[in-house]
Amino acid sequence: MGESVVQRDDPIAAIATAPGRGGIGVVRVSGMNLTVLAQALLGAVPRPRLATKAVFRDARGEALDEGIALYFATPHSYTGEDVLELQGHGGPVVMRMLLRRCIELGARVAQPGEFTRRAFLNDKLDLAQAEGVADLIEAATDSAARCALRSLRGEFSAAIEVLLRQLIELRMLVEAALDFPEEDIDTVAPVDIAQRLGRLRQTIETALARSRQGSLLRTGLHVVLAGQPNVGKSSLLNRLAGEELAIVTHIPGTTRDSVRQAIHIDGVPINIVDTAGLRDTQDAVEQLGIARAWSEIGKADVVLLLVDARAGVTSQDLELVARIPQGVRRLFVHNKIDLLGARPRPPSDDALTSAYISAKNGAGIDLLRAELLAIAGWRQGTEDLFMARERHLIALRQAAHHAARAGEQFSRPELLAEELRLAQEQLKHYRRIRGG
Repeated sequence: MGESVVQRDDPIAAIATAPGRGGIGVVRVSGMNLTVLAQALLGAVPRPRLATKAVFRDARGEALDEGIALYFATPHSYTGEDVLELQGHGGPVVMRMLLRRCIELGARVAQPGEFTRRAFLNDKLDLAQAEGVADLIEAATDSAARCALRSLRGEFSAAIEVLLRQLIELRMLVEAALDFPEEDIDTVAPVDIAQRLGRLRQTIETALARSRQGSLLRTGLHVVLAGQPNVGKSSLLNRLAGEELAIVTHIPGTTRDSVRQAIHIDGVPINIVDTAGLRDTQDAVEQLGIARAWSEIGKADVVLLLVDARAGVTSQDLELVARIPQGVRRLFVHNKIDLLGARPRPPSDDALTSAYISAKNGAGIDLLRAELLAIAGWRQGTEDLFMARERHLIALRQAAHHAARAGEQFSRPELLAEELRLAQEQLKHYRRIRGG
C-alpha cells in the first residue's frame, strides 16, 4: 500500500459516476479543509447541505461547466471530512476537465475505494459496513442488493455486538467465581450458566446460518457443464439462460471453447460454463478447448456431467468422473428423455446421483434448478441475511467451536472461562467502530 494511501490530510478527488456519457456527471472531492478549493473553483463556498447552482471555473476564471455544487462540512459527510460534490454535464471531456481543475487546486486522484476507506478511518463506517458498500455496488441480484444494504446499515455489526455482549456477561460471571472463591458475592447457579451458554450457542449458530446464506448471494455457485460430445451441454446452457448463447448442431465437437453465462435462480447468482466435449481427438483446436474444459472443471463448485439418456452412464463417463478433483460436487444429468418418451425425475439418492431432463423441450429443468439450489445450501424464504466474507464465516465457525467446547467444561470452570475467551477473541475484530 503506497504512501499516498496512508496519508489522511491531503484532499482527494475522483469522477464518481460511471464511465461514458450521461445527462449528469459527478466529481467528488474530500479533504480536511476545502474552503480554499471551493472559493477558487466556484467563487464562493456553498452553504452546507444546500444544493447551489454554480459555475465551475478554470484558473483564468473562464467557465468549464455549470451545474450544482453540494458542500458537506466535516464531520457531517460520508467520509467525515469536508466533501464537495460537483454535479455537471455528464460528458467524459467535461468530467476530466473538472477533475483536472481540482488537482490543480491541490487535490490528488483518489485511489479505488479511498473515499470509503476514509469513512472507515474516520469512524463513519465499520469494516463490515465498508465492505457492504462494495457488495451493494457489485450485487448481481435483488436479493444480494438487499442483503448488502443490511450490512451497510450496520445490521451485521449489531448482531456481532449482541454476541459479544452475551460472551462478556457470561465470562464475567464465570471468572468472578474463579477470582473470588472465598468472597461473599452473589453466585450464579450452574443451571443458569448452562442456560446462558445454550442461548449464546444458538445466537452464534443463527448468525452463522444467516452469514452462510448471505455469502452465497455474494459469491454465487460456479457450475460447469461437462460430458462427451453431442450430449446437449450447449442446449442446456441455452435453456438455463433463456436465450441462444451457444451454437447447437448435431455435429460432435461444435463447442471448441468455454462459453460463460451468469444467471440467477430465486435470487442466487449461478455462473454457468459450457465446455468442449471431452473425448480423444487429433484436432489441435479441439484439444485446446478440452484442456480448458478440464481447467474449468477443476475450479467448479459443481459439475453437471451430461449423458445421453438413451445410452445412460457409460464406461467413458465413469472414466471422466474419476478425473474430477475430490471436493467438486458432481451430478449426472440424463438429457434427451424426450427421445425416450420418458418423464422427468428429480435427482436420485443412489451412488450415481442423477437427474432426468430434456434440454430441448424444458422438461425437468425446474427440478434441476431446485437441485442446484440444494447443492448450494440455499434455503427458500430467507430474508434477513448478512453479506458475509469468508473470514467472517471462519470467525463465526471458530466461535461456535469454542462455545461448544465450553459446554463440555462445566466441571472445570477455568477451562470453561478460557473457551469463552477464545470465542470472544474470534469475534472482537467485527465490533462496530473500526474493529476496536
